[in-house]
Amino acid sequence: MAHDEKPSHDDDLTADDMPPRGGDDLSSIEEEQAVDEKPAVGDTPVPNKKPDRVPGPTHRVRRWGLLALVLILIVPALVFGAWAWVTLNYSYSKGDRAGYIQKLSRKGWLCKTWEGELAMVNLPGAMPEIFRFSVRSDSVAHLLQKNIGKRVSIAYEEHRGVPTSCFAETAYYITNMRIVGE
Repeated sequence: MAHDEKPSHDDDLTADDMPPRGGDDLSSIEEEQAVDEKPAVGDTPVPNKKPDRVPGPTHRVRRWGLLALVLILIVPALVFGAWAWVTLNYSYSKGDRAGYIQKLSRKGWLCKTWEGELAMVNLPGAMPEIFRFSVRSDSVAHLLQKNIGKRVSIAYEEHRGVPTSCFAETAYYITNMRIVGE
């Protein structure tokens, strides 16, 4: 339509009746687009704004949890290990005993240990005193086993305060043996 021509009937509309032209009123255009664009069934509209962050465990809470785990599990295990190492590596006393080996057996449900008895006789015909002992070394245990019923002298170490009977049933650990009187 040129500037010289007379406007037609359609051009007689007022500003309120006319649809907005590009760049006139952006808010009304956005409202119309929002009304026209309805989500399909089952679709959910995606909000333009990011949702607020849901508060989770903070770094300090996680650190306290880790510290509690360490204190409850690892520290007692380390203390137990150190205690067992000290009591098994340092002896309270050392000595020798002589007598007849009358019993030696490998015992235990879970922890198998060599346990034995030495009958010590001071005078012929007297009641023997029984010395109960444990053996940690398999080679010493086999040497003792070969000499059951013979008079022997055994060297031992006493370890007091061993944390469990899994290491041995007695506090006396045999370290060596020699035959007496042959």
